[in-house]
Amino acid sequence: MSGRAWGVLFVLCGAIFLEGIDVAMLNVALPSIREDLGMSTGMLQWVMSAYVLGYGGFMLLGGRAADLFGRRQMFLFWLAVFLLFSGLGGFATEGWMLIVARFVTGVAAAFMTPAGLSIITTSFEEGPERNKALLVYSGTAAGGFSVGLVVGGLLAAVDWRWVFFAPVILSFLILVTALALIPRSARPDRDGRPVDLGGAITVTGAILLLVFAVERATHVAAIWTAGTVAAGLLLFLAFIAIERTSPSPLVRLGIFRNAALVRSNIAGLLFAAGFFGFQFIVVLYLQELRDWSTLQTSFAMIVIGIDAVLSPTLTPKLVEKFGNARVIFGGLVLASLSYALFLPVQADWTYAAMFPSLIILGLAFSLAYGPLTIVATEGIAEEEQGVAGGLLYTSFQFGAALGLSSVAAVNIAATNGSSPAAQLDGYRAALVVPLIAALAATLISVSGLFARGSRANVT
Repeated sequence: MSGRAWGVLFVLCGAIFLEGIDVAMLNVALPSIREDLGMSTGMLQWVMSAYVLGYGGFMLLGGRAADLFGRRQMFLFWLAVFLLFSGLGGFATEGWMLIVARFVTGVAAAFMTPAGLSIITTSFEEGPERNKALLVYSGTAAGGFSVGLVVGGLLAAVDWRWVFFAPVILSFLILVTALALIPRSARPDRDGRPVDLGGAITVTGAILLLVFAVERATHVAAIWTAGTVAAGLLLFLAFIAIERTSPSPLVRLGIFRNAALVRSNIAGLLFAAGFFGFQFIVVLYLQELRDWSTLQTSFAMIVIGIDAVLSPTLTPKLVEKFGNARVIFGGLVLASLSYALFLPVQADWTYAAMFPSLIILGLAFSLAYGPLTIVATEGIAEEEQGVAGGLLYTSFQFGAALGLSSVAAVNIAATNGSSPAAQLDGYRAALVVPLIAALAATLISVSGLFARGSRANVT
Protein backbone atom coordinates (compact mmCIF):
# COMPACT_ATOMS: atom_id res chain seq x y z
CA MET A 1 0.00 0.00 0.00
CA SER A 2 1.16 3.54 -0.73
CA GLY A 3 1.99 6.04 1.97
CA ARG A 4 -1.24 7.97 1.23
CA ALA A 5 -3.28 4.79 1.51
CA TRP A 6 -1.70 4.00 4.87
CA GLY A 7 -2.50 7.56 5.97
CA VAL A 8 -6.17 7.14 5.03
CA LEU A 9 -6.29 3.81 6.85
CA PHE A 10 -4.67 5.44 9.89
CA VAL A 11 -7.41 8.09 10.01
CA LEU A 12 -10.23 5.58 9.64
CA CYS A 13 -8.69 3.33 12.28
CA GLY A 14 -8.58 6.36 14.56
CA ALA A 15 -12.31 6.89 14.06
CA ILE A 16 -13.27 3.28 14.81
CA PHE A 17 -10.91 3.32 17.82
CA LEU A 18 -12.71 6.46 18.97
CA GLU A 19 -16.10 4.76 18.72
CA GLY A 20 -14.88 1.73 20.68
CA ILE A 21 -13.14 3.69 23.41
CA ASP A 22 -16.14 6.01 23.80
CA VAL A 23 -18.51 3.14 24.53
CA ALA A 24 -16.10 1.29 26.83
CA MET A 25 -15.21 4.36 28.91
CA LEU A 26 -18.86 5.17 29.51
CA ASN A 27 -19.55 1.60 30.68
CA VAL A 28 -17.17 1.90 33.61
CA ALA A 29 -18.14 5.50 34.45
CA LEU A 30 -21.87 4.84 34.97
CA PRO A 31 -21.73 4.49 38.79
CA SER A 32 -19.98 7.86 39.11
CA ILE A 33 -22.52 9.48 36.77
CA ARG A 34 -25.45 8.12 38.77
CA GLU A 35 -24.01 9.43 42.04
CA ASP A 36 -23.27 12.92 40.69
CA LEU A 37 -26.50 13.49 38.74
CA GLY A 38 -28.76 11.61 41.16
CA MET A 39 -30.10 9.31 38.43
CA SER A 40 -32.32 6.33 39.11
CA THR A 41 -31.28 2.90 37.86
CA GLY A 42 -33.92 3.08 35.13
CA MET A 43 -32.73 6.46 33.88
CA LEU A 44 -29.09 5.36 34.09
CA GLN A 45 -29.87 2.40 31.83
CA TRP A 46 -31.17 4.87 29.26
CA VAL A 47 -27.74 6.50 29.08
CA MET A 48 -26.56 3.27 27.42
CA SER A 49 -29.81 2.42 25.66
CA ALA A 50 -30.07 5.83 23.99
CA TYR A 51 -26.71 5.30 22.29
CA VAL A 52 -27.66 1.76 21.23
CA LEU A 53 -30.96 3.00 19.78
CA GLY A 54 -29.29 5.76 17.80
CA TYR A 55 -26.44 3.56 16.63
CA GLY A 56 -28.44 0.44 15.77
CA GLY A 57 -31.51 2.25 14.47
CA PHE A 58 -29.79 4.52 11.96
CA MET A 59 -26.90 2.29 10.85
CA LEU A 60 -28.53 1.00 7.68
CA LEU A 61 -29.64 4.49 6.68
CA GLY A 62 -26.12 5.73 7.43
CA GLY A 63 -24.60 3.11 5.15
CA ARG A 64 -26.86 4.04 2.26
CA ALA A 65 -26.28 7.76 2.84
CA ALA A 66 -22.56 7.18 2.28
CA ASP A 67 -23.33 5.62 -1.11
CA LEU A 68 -25.76 8.36 -2.11
CA PHE A 69 -24.17 11.56 -0.82
CA GLY A 70 -20.46 10.78 -0.74
CA ARG A 71 -18.41 8.73 1.70
CA ARG A 72 -15.91 11.45 2.58
CA GLN A 73 -18.66 14.04 3.07
CA MET A 74 -20.69 11.78 5.36
CA PHE A 75 -17.65 10.68 7.33
CA LEU A 76 -16.40 14.22 8.00
CA PHE A 77 -19.80 15.74 8.77
CA TRP A 78 -20.87 13.06 11.22
CA LEU A 79 -17.45 12.95 12.86
CA ALA A 80 -17.95 16.65 13.62
CA VAL A 81 -21.41 15.89 15.07
CA PHE A 82 -19.89 13.10 17.16
CA LEU A 83 -17.30 15.56 18.49
CA LEU A 84 -19.89 18.21 19.34
CA PHE A 85 -22.37 16.02 21.19
CA SER A 86 -19.73 14.05 23.04
CA GLY A 87 -18.56 17.37 24.46
CA LEU A 88 -22.13 18.43 25.29
CA GLY A 89 -22.55 15.19 27.24
CA GLY A 90 -19.68 16.26 29.47
CA PHE A 91 -21.52 19.49 30.34
CA ALA A 92 -24.78 17.74 31.27
CA THR A 93 -26.30 18.80 34.57
CA GLU A 94 -29.47 16.69 34.29
CA GLY A 95 -29.96 13.08 33.34
CA TRP A 96 -32.20 13.85 30.34
CA MET A 97 -29.51 16.11 28.86
CA LEU A 98 -27.02 13.26 28.95
CA ILE A 99 -29.53 10.84 27.40
CA VAL A 100 -30.24 13.21 24.49
CA ALA A 101 -26.53 13.77 23.92
CA ARG A 102 -25.88 10.03 23.87
CA PHE A 103 -28.70 9.38 21.40
CA VAL A 104 -27.36 11.94 18.94
CA THR A 105 -23.82 10.62 19.44
CA GLY A 106 -25.12 7.15 18.57
CA VAL A 107 -26.79 8.49 15.41
CA ALA A 108 -23.52 10.20 14.44
CA ALA A 109 -21.64 6.93 14.91
CA ALA A 110 -24.27 5.15 12.80
CA PHE A 111 -23.51 7.41 9.83
CA MET A 112 -19.77 7.74 10.44
CA THR A 113 -18.88 4.06 10.88
CA PRO A 114 -20.26 2.57 7.62
CA ALA A 115 -18.93 5.58 5.72
CA GLY A 116 -15.44 4.85 7.08
CA LEU A 117 -15.71 1.16 6.26
CA SER A 118 -16.86 1.86 2.71
CA ILE A 119 -13.92 4.25 2.19
CA ILE A 120 -11.62 1.33 2.97
CA THR A 121 -13.47 -1.17 0.77
CA THR A 122 -13.49 1.24 -2.18
CA SER A 123 -9.94 2.54 -1.67
CA PHE A 124 -8.17 -0.83 -1.51
CA GLU A 125 -8.33 -3.40 -4.27
CA GLU A 126 -10.31 -6.52 -3.40
CA GLY A 127 -8.00 -9.31 -2.31
CA PRO A 128 -4.97 -9.47 0.02
CA GLU A 129 -4.53 -5.68 0.11
CA ARG A 130 -8.09 -4.99 1.19
CA ASN A 131 -8.07 -7.96 3.57
CA LYS A 132 -4.97 -6.60 5.32
CA ALA A 133 -6.56 -3.16 5.64
CA LEU A 134 -9.82 -4.57 7.04
CA LEU A 135 -8.01 -6.77 9.54
CA VAL A 136 -5.96 -3.81 10.80
CA TYR A 137 -9.21 -1.83 11.00
CA SER A 138 -11.05 -4.52 12.99
CA GLY A 139 -8.08 -4.97 15.32
CA THR A 140 -8.11 -1.24 16.04
CA ALA A 141 -11.82 -1.37 16.86
CA ALA A 142 -11.18 -4.15 19.35
CA GLY A 143 -8.25 -2.26 20.81
CA GLY A 144 -10.42 0.80 21.39
CA PHE A 145 -12.87 -1.18 23.46
CA SER A 146 -10.15 -2.88 25.50
CA VAL A 147 -8.16 0.29 26.15
CA GLY A 148 -11.36 2.17 26.96
CA LEU A 149 -12.13 -0.17 29.86
CA VAL A 150 -8.94 0.88 31.63
CA VAL A 151 -8.81 4.52 30.52
CA GLY A 152 -12.45 4.96 31.50
CA GLY A 153 -11.73 3.69 34.99
CA LEU A 154 -8.80 6.09 35.37
CA LEU A 155 -10.71 9.11 34.03
CA ALA A 156 -13.82 8.35 36.10
CA ALA A 157 -11.62 8.25 39.20
CA VAL A 158 -10.70 11.90 38.47
CA ASP A 159 -14.06 13.17 37.13
CA TRP A 160 -16.61 11.28 35.02
CA ARG A 161 -16.96 14.31 32.71
CA TRP A 162 -13.52 13.55 31.29
CA VAL A 163 -15.01 10.37 29.84
CA PHE A 164 -16.86 12.73 27.44
CA PHE A 165 -14.19 15.40 27.05
CA ALA A 166 -11.38 12.97 26.15
CA PRO A 167 -13.14 11.75 22.95
CA VAL A 168 -13.58 15.41 21.93
CA ILE A 169 -9.83 15.89 21.90
CA LEU A 170 -9.25 12.66 20.00
CA SER A 171 -12.04 13.26 17.47
CA PHE A 172 -10.78 16.80 16.78
CA LEU A 173 -7.32 15.43 15.94
CA ILE A 174 -8.89 12.77 13.70
CA LEU A 175 -11.08 15.36 11.96
CA VAL A 176 -8.12 17.64 11.17
CA THR A 177 -6.07 14.71 9.87
CA ALA A 178 -9.00 13.38 7.84
CA LEU A 179 -9.47 16.72 6.10
CA ALA A 180 -5.86 16.56 4.97
CA LEU A 181 -5.52 12.88 4.06
CA ILE A 182 -8.84 11.48 2.82
CA PRO A 183 -8.95 12.37 -0.90
CA ARG A 184 -11.86 14.30 -2.30
CA SER A 185 -14.15 12.41 -4.62
CA ALA A 186 -16.95 13.42 -6.92
CA ARG A 187 -20.40 13.35 -5.38
CA PRO A 188 -22.20 10.21 -6.57
CA ASP A 189 -24.44 10.79 -9.59
CA ARG A 190 -27.94 9.60 -8.81
CA ASP A 191 -29.13 10.37 -12.37
CA GLY A 192 -32.02 12.41 -11.03
CA ARG A 193 -33.40 9.47 -9.08
CA PRO A 194 -35.21 10.48 -5.86
CA VAL A 195 -34.03 9.50 -2.42
CA ASP A 196 -36.05 6.57 -1.08
CA LEU A 197 -37.57 8.53 1.80
CA GLY A 198 -40.35 6.00 2.44
CA GLY A 199 -37.86 3.14 2.66
CA ALA A 200 -35.60 5.17 4.95
CA ILE A 201 -38.43 6.02 7.36
CA THR A 202 -39.89 2.50 7.52
CA VAL A 203 -36.63 0.56 7.93
CA THR A 204 -35.22 3.03 10.47
CA GLY A 205 -38.47 2.90 12.43
CA ALA A 206 -38.50 -0.91 12.26
CA ILE A 207 -34.94 -1.25 13.52
CA LEU A 208 -35.52 1.34 16.25
CA LEU A 209 -38.58 -0.55 17.49
CA LEU A 210 -36.85 -3.93 17.46
CA VAL A 211 -33.75 -2.63 19.24
CA PHE A 212 -36.02 -0.81 21.72
CA ALA A 213 -37.99 -4.01 22.36
CA VAL A 214 -34.82 -6.00 23.01
CA GLU A 215 -33.31 -3.33 25.23
CA ARG A 216 -36.44 -3.00 27.37
CA ALA A 217 -37.43 -6.69 27.43
CA THR A 218 -36.31 -7.20 31.03
CA HIS A 219 -37.97 -3.97 32.27
CA VAL A 220 -41.51 -4.18 30.89
CA ALA A 221 -44.33 -6.72 30.67
CA ALA A 222 -44.09 -9.38 27.96
CA ILE A 223 -47.21 -8.00 26.24
CA TRP A 224 -45.47 -4.66 25.64
CA THR A 225 -42.39 -6.38 24.23
CA ALA A 226 -44.54 -8.50 21.92
CA GLY A 227 -46.48 -5.45 20.76
CA THR A 228 -43.30 -3.50 20.04
CA VAL A 229 -41.81 -6.42 18.09
CA ALA A 230 -45.05 -6.79 16.10
CA ALA A 231 -45.01 -3.07 15.22
CA GLY A 232 -41.38 -3.37 14.13
CA LEU A 233 -42.15 -6.38 11.92
CA LEU A 234 -45.07 -4.55 10.31
CA LEU A 235 -42.76 -1.68 9.43
CA PHE A 236 -40.29 -4.18 7.96
CA LEU A 237 -43.05 -5.59 5.75
CA ALA A 238 -43.92 -2.04 4.65
CA PHE A 239 -40.23 -1.45 3.90
CA ILE A 240 -40.03 -4.56 1.71
CA ALA A 241 -43.16 -3.50 -0.19
CA ILE A 242 -41.68 -0.04 -0.80
CA GLU A 243 -38.31 -1.42 -1.92
CA ARG A 244 -39.96 -3.72 -4.48
CA THR A 245 -41.48 -0.77 -6.30
CA SER A 246 -38.96 2.02 -5.65
CA PRO A 247 -36.95 3.21 -8.71
CA SER A 248 -34.03 3.93 -6.36
CA PRO A 249 -34.38 1.60 -3.36
CA LEU A 250 -32.59 2.27 -0.11
CA VAL A 251 -31.56 -1.39 -0.08
CA ARG A 252 -31.70 -3.37 -3.31
CA LEU A 253 -33.40 -6.59 -2.19
CA GLY A 254 -31.33 -8.55 -4.68
CA ILE A 255 -28.28 -7.97 -2.48
CA PHE A 256 -29.65 -10.71 -0.19
CA ARG A 257 -29.13 -13.27 -2.98
CA ASN A 258 -25.48 -13.10 -1.97
CA ALA A 259 -25.35 -16.14 0.30
CA ALA A 260 -21.98 -15.17 1.80
CA LEU A 261 -23.33 -11.76 2.82
CA VAL A 262 -26.39 -13.33 4.47
CA ARG A 263 -24.33 -15.95 6.31
CA SER A 264 -21.80 -13.41 7.55
CA ASN A 265 -24.55 -11.13 8.86
CA ILE A 266 -26.36 -13.91 10.72
CA ALA A 267 -23.11 -15.32 12.10
CA GLY A 268 -22.01 -11.80 13.06
CA LEU A 269 -25.28 -11.15 14.89
CA LEU A 270 -24.96 -14.37 16.91
CA PHE A 271 -21.27 -13.83 17.58
CA ALA A 272 -21.90 -10.31 18.89
CA ALA A 273 -24.77 -11.59 21.05
CA GLY A 274 -22.49 -14.13 22.72
CA PHE A 275 -19.47 -11.83 22.98
CA PHE A 276 -21.22 -8.90 24.68
CA GLY A 277 -23.56 -11.07 26.75
CA PHE A 278 -20.60 -13.02 28.14
CA GLN A 279 -18.67 -9.88 29.07
CA PHE A 280 -21.72 -8.42 30.78
CA ILE A 281 -22.15 -11.46 33.05
CA VAL A 282 -18.42 -11.67 33.81
CA VAL A 283 -18.42 -8.00 34.89
CA LEU A 284 -21.42 -8.62 37.17
CA TYR A 285 -19.71 -11.68 38.64
CA LEU A 286 -16.49 -9.78 39.37
CA GLN A 287 -18.10 -6.62 40.75
CA GLU A 288 -21.25 -7.86 42.49
CA LEU A 289 -20.21 -11.28 43.77
CA ARG A 290 -16.45 -10.83 44.12
CA ASP A 291 -16.59 -7.12 45.04
CA TRP A 292 -13.81 -6.17 42.62
CA SER A 293 -13.38 -2.49 41.88
CA THR A 294 -14.08 -0.99 38.46
CA LEU A 295 -10.37 -0.66 37.79
CA GLN A 296 -9.62 -4.23 38.91
CA THR A 297 -12.36 -5.49 36.60
CA SER A 298 -11.01 -3.40 33.72
CA PHE A 299 -7.50 -4.79 34.09
CA ALA A 300 -8.87 -8.33 34.38
CA MET A 301 -10.85 -8.00 31.15
CA ILE A 302 -8.16 -6.23 29.13
CA VAL A 303 -6.57 -9.56 28.22
CA ILE A 304 -9.41 -9.96 25.70
CA GLY A 305 -7.76 -7.03 23.93
CA ILE A 306 -5.08 -9.37 22.61
CA ASP A 307 -7.21 -9.34 19.47
CA ALA A 308 -5.92 -5.83 18.77
CA VAL A 309 -2.45 -7.35 18.32
CA LEU A 310 -3.45 -10.58 16.60
CA SER A 311 -5.98 -9.17 14.09
CA PRO A 312 -3.41 -7.30 11.97
CA THR A 313 -0.55 -9.79 12.51
CA LEU A 314 -1.68 -13.42 12.84
CA THR A 315 -5.11 -13.31 11.17
CA PRO A 316 -3.92 -12.09 7.72
CA LYS A 317 -1.48 -15.02 7.52
CA LEU A 318 -4.19 -17.50 8.49
CA VAL A 319 -6.64 -16.01 5.97
CA GLU A 320 -4.03 -16.19 3.22
CA LYS A 321 -3.30 -19.84 4.00
CA PHE A 322 -6.73 -21.21 4.87
CA GLY A 323 -9.28 -18.69 3.57
CA ASN A 324 -11.86 -16.63 5.43
CA ALA A 325 -14.35 -19.46 5.88
CA ARG A 326 -12.00 -21.73 7.79
CA VAL A 327 -10.60 -18.91 9.90
CA ILE A 328 -14.09 -17.73 10.87
CA PHE A 329 -15.10 -21.30 11.70
CA GLY A 330 -12.03 -21.66 13.92
CA GLY A 331 -12.82 -18.38 15.67
CA LEU A 332 -16.40 -19.42 16.39
CA VAL A 333 -15.28 -22.82 17.71
CA LEU A 334 -12.86 -21.04 20.05
CA ALA A 335 -15.59 -18.68 21.22
CA SER A 336 -17.77 -21.69 22.08
CA LEU A 337 -14.85 -23.23 23.97
CA SER A 338 -14.25 -19.99 25.87
CA TYR A 339 -17.84 -19.81 27.09
CA ALA A 340 -17.94 -23.51 27.94
CA LEU A 341 -14.80 -23.22 30.08
CA PHE A 342 -16.43 -20.47 32.17
CA LEU A 343 -19.66 -22.38 32.84
CA PRO A 344 -18.44 -24.12 36.05
CA VAL A 345 -17.43 -20.76 37.59
CA GLN A 346 -17.11 -20.83 41.38
CA ALA A 347 -17.53 -18.10 43.98
CA ASP A 348 -13.83 -18.25 44.85
CA TRP A 349 -12.26 -18.69 41.41
CA THR A 350 -8.78 -17.26 41.08
CA TYR A 351 -7.91 -15.08 38.11
CA ALA A 352 -5.77 -17.95 36.84
CA ALA A 353 -8.92 -20.06 36.59
CA MET A 354 -10.68 -17.34 34.56
CA PHE A 355 -7.71 -16.54 32.36
CA PRO A 356 -8.09 -19.39 29.80
CA SER A 357 -11.63 -18.30 28.90
CA LEU A 358 -10.64 -14.65 28.55
CA ILE A 359 -7.51 -15.22 26.47
CA ILE A 360 -9.27 -17.74 24.21
CA LEU A 361 -12.11 -15.23 23.69
CA GLY A 362 -9.58 -12.61 22.59
CA LEU A 363 -8.13 -15.08 20.09
CA ALA A 364 -11.63 -16.01 18.90
CA PHE A 365 -12.51 -12.36 18.28
CA SER A 366 -9.34 -11.81 16.28
CA LEU A 367 -10.15 -14.79 14.04
CA ALA A 368 -13.86 -14.09 13.53
CA TYR A 369 -14.50 -10.33 13.50
CA GLY A 370 -12.18 -9.16 10.72
CA PRO A 371 -12.86 -12.04 8.30
CA LEU A 372 -16.62 -11.59 8.84
CA THR A 373 -16.18 -7.97 7.76
CA ILE A 374 -14.26 -9.09 4.66
CA VAL A 375 -16.90 -11.62 3.67
CA ALA A 376 -19.80 -9.21 4.21
CA THR A 377 -18.33 -6.67 1.77
CA GLU A 378 -16.49 -8.87 -0.73
CA GLY A 379 -18.03 -9.20 -4.17
CA ILE A 380 -20.40 -6.27 -3.53
CA ALA A 381 -20.56 -3.53 -6.17
CA GLU A 382 -18.79 -0.28 -5.26
CA GLU A 383 -22.03 1.71 -5.24
CA GLU A 384 -23.43 -0.63 -2.56
CA GLN A 385 -20.41 -0.87 -0.27
CA GLY A 386 -21.94 1.57 2.19
CA VAL A 387 -25.17 -0.35 2.54
CA ALA A 388 -23.24 -3.64 2.86
CA GLY A 389 -21.25 -2.15 5.75
CA GLY A 390 -24.45 -0.76 7.26
CA LEU A 391 -26.06 -4.19 7.13
CA LEU A 392 -23.13 -5.82 8.89
CA TYR A 393 -22.85 -3.21 11.64
CA THR A 394 -26.61 -3.30 12.14
CA SER A 395 -26.30 -7.07 12.64
CA PHE A 396 -23.47 -6.60 15.14
CA GLN A 397 -25.34 -3.91 17.05
CA PHE A 398 -28.65 -5.76 17.11
CA GLY A 399 -26.82 -8.92 18.16
CA ALA A 400 -25.15 -7.06 21.04
CA ALA A 401 -28.50 -5.70 22.22
CA LEU A 402 -30.10 -9.14 21.89
CA GLY A 403 -27.28 -10.82 23.81
CA LEU A 404 -27.32 -8.28 26.65
CA SER A 405 -31.08 -8.44 27.01
CA SER A 406 -31.15 -12.24 26.90
CA VAL A 407 -28.45 -12.82 29.52
CA ALA A 408 -30.04 -10.20 31.76
CA ALA A 409 -33.45 -11.89 31.49
CA VAL A 410 -32.05 -15.35 32.23
CA ASN A 411 -29.94 -14.02 35.08
CA ILE A 412 -32.95 -12.36 36.71
CA ALA A 413 -35.15 -15.43 36.25
CA ALA A 414 -32.56 -17.86 37.62
CA THR A 415 -31.51 -15.81 40.64
CA ASN A 416 -33.65 -16.94 43.55
CA GLY A 417 -32.63 -14.64 46.38
CA SER A 418 -29.72 -12.33 47.17
CA SER A 419 -27.27 -14.80 48.71
CA PRO A 420 -23.91 -15.44 46.98
CA ALA A 421 -25.07 -18.96 46.08
CA ALA A 422 -28.23 -17.58 44.44
CA GLN A 423 -26.23 -14.99 42.53
CA LEU A 424 -23.85 -17.67 41.31
CA ASP A 425 -26.75 -19.81 40.10
CA GLY A 426 -28.04 -16.84 38.12
CA TYR A 427 -24.66 -16.20 36.51
CA ARG A 428 -24.19 -19.84 35.54
CA ALA A 429 -27.63 -19.99 33.94
CA ALA A 430 -27.02 -16.77 32.02
CA LEU A 431 -23.64 -18.02 30.77
CA VAL A 432 -25.45 -20.73 28.80
CA VAL A 433 -26.88 -18.03 26.50
CA PRO A 434 -23.52 -16.96 24.97
CA LEU A 435 -22.59 -20.62 24.50
CA ILE A 436 -25.82 -21.33 22.60
CA ALA A 437 -25.30 -18.23 20.43
CA ALA A 438 -21.71 -19.21 19.60
CA LEU A 439 -22.69 -22.79 18.78
CA ALA A 440 -25.48 -21.55 16.49
CA ALA A 441 -23.04 -19.23 14.72
CA THR A 442 -20.62 -22.14 14.32
CA LEU A 443 -23.32 -24.29 12.71
CA ILE A 444 -24.16 -21.50 10.27
CA SER A 445 -20.49 -21.13 9.37
CA VAL A 446 -20.23 -24.85 8.57
CA SER A 447 -22.42 -24.43 5.50
CA GLY A 448 -19.99 -21.84 4.19
CA LEU A 449 -17.11 -24.31 4.35
CA PHE A 450 -18.69 -26.35 1.57
CA ALA A 451 -19.94 -23.46 -0.52
CA ARG A 452 -18.35 -22.67 -3.84
CA GLY A 453 -15.30 -20.45 -3.33
CA SER A 454 -15.44 -20.88 0.42
CA ARG A 455 -11.66 -20.88 0.73
CA ALA A 456 -11.59 -17.24 -0.21
CA ASN A 457 -14.72 -15.50 0.73
CA VAL A 458 -17.58 -17.20 2.53
CA THR A 459 -18.48 -18.06 6.06
